[in-house]
Amino acid sequence: MPALPASVRTTILYAVHSNLFISLATVSVAVTTARLVGLPLEPLPLFLVFAATMFVYSINRITDLAEDERNVPRRAAFTKRYGRRWLALGVALYVLAILVAVAAGVPGAGYLLLPLVAAVLYSMVGLKRVFLVKNCFVGAAWGVIPLGVGYYYDVLASPGILFLAAYVFAMITVAAVVFDVKDIEGDREEGIATVPIVVGPRWTRISAQVANVAIAAGVVAVVAADLLEPSFLVVLAMNAYVATYIPFATPDRTPLYYGFVVDGEHVFLAAVVLVADWLTVL
Repeated sequence: MPALPASVRTTILYAVHSNLFISLATVSVAVTTARLVGLPLEPLPLFLVFAATMFVYSINRITDLAEDERNVPRRAAFTKRYGRRWLALGVALYVLAILVAVAAGVPGAGYLLLPLVAAVLYSMVGLKRVFLVKNCFVGAAWGVIPLGVGYYYDVLASPGILFLAAYVFAMITVAAVVFDVKDIEGDREEGIATVPIVVGPRWTRISAQVANVAIAAGVVAVVAADLLEPSFLVVLAMNAYVATYIPFATPDRTPLYYGFVVDGEHVFLAAVVLVADWLTVL
């Protein structure tokens, strides 16, 4: 993103490296879910999602430091300098989230321990080393967010919640595969098999685009079958966004591309949903 002023680039990179932006992205999933299903936006569930994300990704930055030194040296340098401070903040927010949820009597507060289990399985047990499992695991972790929103508002079994859980799972799995393109060198040295290493960047992009189009077709089919309101077609905006960034996913792209453009897909969708909601289009 060379056209951006240096100060703006620095600010965005700080948000990306510190996990503030990825935490905003998961909050965006909760916002999209709430508005599409017709639920009010309350600060507590949004805070719970933000805190859990900051905790999980801060752990991952520490455990992935060796790989990051080869794949994204600037992020690794940031982690070496500030990583433990952000991890401390992530732990503090996560503990606070659990305490607040318990004190407020939030239904299913015990499920807030799932991010801890996810962090251990992914970063410490080594699920990230299993071909395709790591991508599906990340997709599933994000797909839990709509389910959590549904559980919080006691509408877990509603078609909209179940659809968004499946949609987020599918789209994040695709994004996780694309994201691996930037990590080819480090993953190969670590002996981690990923889709870009097995089939190469070009076929990874082709496969990701095919999957993206198939998901979009599935969305249209579900709405055409009257299983969901036409307002859910708004998620196709994200499929269009993803279709735009996939062709440019190459190993030489900067952290701004992967950490801001690719990870920004759900921020983009939430913005579209909020604007559509404000214009009473939904």
